Amino acid sequence: MERLLHYVWKYKLYPSAPLVTTGGVSIEVLDPGTLNTNAGPDFFNAKVKMDDTVWAGSVEIHDKASDWFLHKHDKDKAYDSVILHVTACDDATIYRMNGEPVPQFVLSVPDNVRQNIEWLLLRDIPVPCISCIQMIEPLHLSIWTDALLSERLERKTRDIELLLEQHNNDWNEVFYVTLTRNFGFGVNNDAFEWLAKSLPLRYIQKQRSSSSQIEALLFGQAGMLEEDNDCHYYRLLQREYRFLRHKFGLKPLDESLFKSLRIRPVNFPHLKLAQLAAIWVQHDTLFSAILDAYSTGEIKKYFRISPSDYWRTHYHFRYASPEKEKPMGENALNILLINTVVPMLFAYGKRNKLPEYCERSMRLLESIPPERNHIVAIFTNAGMLVRNAGDTQALIQLKREYCEKKKCLYCRIGFRLIKRSNLPIFVPAINSQIK
Repeated sequence: MERLLHYVWKYKLYPSAPLVTTGGVSIEVLDPGTLNTNAGPDFFNAKVKMDDTVWAGSVEIHDKASDWFLHKHDKDKAYDSVILHVTACDDATIYRMNGEPVPQFVLSVPDNVRQNIEWLLLRDIPVPCISCIQMIEPLHLSIWTDALLSERLERKTRDIELLLEQHNNDWNEVFYVTLTRNFGFGVNNDAFEWLAKSLPLRYIQKQRSSSSQIEALLFGQAGMLEEDNDCHYYRLLQREYRFLRHKFGLKPLDESLFKSLRIRPVNFPHLKLAQLAAIWVQHDTLFSAILDAYSTGEIKKYFRISPSDYWRTHYHFRYASPEKEKPMGENALNILLINTVVPMLFAYGKRNKLPEYCERSMRLLESIPPERNHIVAIFTNAGMLVRNAGDTQALIQLKREYCEKKKCLYCRIGFRLIKRSNLPIFVPAINSQIK
């Protein structure tokens, strides 16, 4: 209940009729204050006009007025700054440490607000508001998706900053780790990241004169060269890796970390490692080249490289395939740009106070077609307009950080629906679920 009171107070969702304290003093809320997430009163820097006097200070909110004493606020000087106590139940008169009574206001939660919140929080579907999302004006949806995209890029920036701390602020190394992780294309992301962290980029750079040695490093370190195999190419990689493992003091991963079950052959980890090896054969410090690139097509050229000839007829060491070139497909290229190039450019701009790189990352997203996945399908099937990869990244942020975590109270779509009085909903007869 207290959480609901916080929400109603913060967004001034209570009735607009004249407000009075329990002592009969008229009040006007000029500013509800700033929510405090640490110890102390619930809201700081509030401004409340009582009769003809404007008071500035803190606001404390409780389900019952007597909770003031239960929490021992009457013995804590931090609460002497409280100018107004907000409660749903007036069951006690409260006091500051010096015995002065604290003005108290009983907050009435409108029925439509309570019912709408319960409807959102109690629905057991992936996106609780999906049936009403078309009621939100396109302008509000557009503003919210822009904010969600910024949230997602900021979160990815924090991940990149952690990697920078681990790798002595080496942007090329962090790009290598991030790129390798995303070559896992979801199911193998973690395994590919472990591979990158166990095989520093400088070892690959030292062997750039030999494509077979770069392949040997990646396949051997992934534990994929441990079998008996009569293939000349496979045995060459085994010999190369034995030498390089001793040279660099490497300890390979277990091949079982890399999953191929129920994965399309074009996404087998073996083929992805071969494609990754081809990229590093061609490029030394790839991130530096990307910083200088200005078009989506130019960046894609850096990744659109066919692996060595063996992979023209294979997806896996054990399985042959019809002969064909196997460069990265267009969809895979878009995924790499979205998950690697865009966040790296954005983080580089933020970290070095170069906003032009942040702007370039946004333009890059706008140039990439919308992603196709089950999350995006939920919203497009409900009628939401999706124009490009920036929109789909915003929807992924919305689904994962708000819908899945039941943070409807903090979502701008949820907020606008909660205020409405005409939602076509069935309201369960439960009035005590909001805690």
